[in-house]
Amino acid sequence: MGHPRDPAFEDLTARARIRDAAIRLFAERGIDGTTIRDIAQAAGVSPGLLRHHFGSKEALREACDHYVVDRIVKIKEEILLEGKIASPGFLPSVHPAILLSYKYVTRALLDGSPRAAAMFDDMVILTEEWIRKNSPEVTEDYRAYAAVLVGMQSGILAMHDHVSRALGVDIFTADGHLLMAGALADFYSHPLLDPEFVAKARGAMAALRATHPPTAAGTDPGAEGA
Repeated sequence: MGHPRDPAFEDLTARARIRDAAIRLFAERGIDGTTIRDIAQAAGVSPGLLRHHFGSKEALREACDHYVVDRIVKIKEEILLEGKIASPGFLPSVHPAILLSYKYVTRALLDGSPRAAAMFDDMVILTEEWIRKNSPEVTEDYRAYAAVLVGMQSGILAMHDHVSRALGVDIFTADGHLLMAGALADFYSHPLLDPEFVAKARGAMAALRATHPPTAAGTDPGAEGA
């Protein structure tokens, strides 16, 4: 770590302040609802310094996307692999970051931009790598498993208003998130389907696949010969 009076240290600190301010504002207002000037003011820097570090709002957004996803992955590793969930001080220390990250991801994934698609794809890739490394026995199709898992988890966030209404508490508050997390823990720890049913279902799907070969994405099987 550099000395606080070292210009390089101050430069790094300013970059981190800009990033953190952008994450907060993007989470609250969305990308389009946040200006460069808003971020600079919140970070306590000039718009010129922001552009020096990131060039543009889109480049800053990309840096924030990567940082937030990496932060989520790190926290999950600490919880699932390092056993820190048992430490009394761990969850209180990371809970605000979890809530902010979920708010950010919700906004980022729903704006319809190419960056939204790239962020979702990045999350699928990271999830697929995680499964291959840490839970290879759960599936034979890692990509499909990862895509569906990310879609399910993102869907809960996208349906924020409906899920919050059904639970009676905002899932982006501490109490609401803990209630949702408890339900997810129950969901993931108890299989809903018994092995015999799954075997029969897989057999039925295999038979259907044999009679209906998959077509290229975006094609219409009924269009041939029309």
